Amino acid sequence: MMLTTVRGTYENGRVILEEPLPTPYAKVIVTVLEEEKPDEKKVPEKPRRQFGIMKGSITLPDDFNDPLDELSDYM
Repeated sequence: MMLTTVRGTYENGRVILEEPLPTPYAKVIVTVLEEEKPDEKKVPEKPRRQFGIMKGSITLPDDFNDPLDELSDYM
């Protein structure tokens, strides 16, 4: 006697296997694992982002857009 485990889902009176059985005929024993349906599982809500939290933390010097001295040979 060979034992094989195959996962599946029972829904509306049917067992849907995730992979085929290794033989065309087999006696089976079904063990039911209590689990919620996927759409009933509660997904944790992501925390909302607070806009503007970094405002004022980044500053640019007044000469930011001025040409660089290192590039004067190329101009």
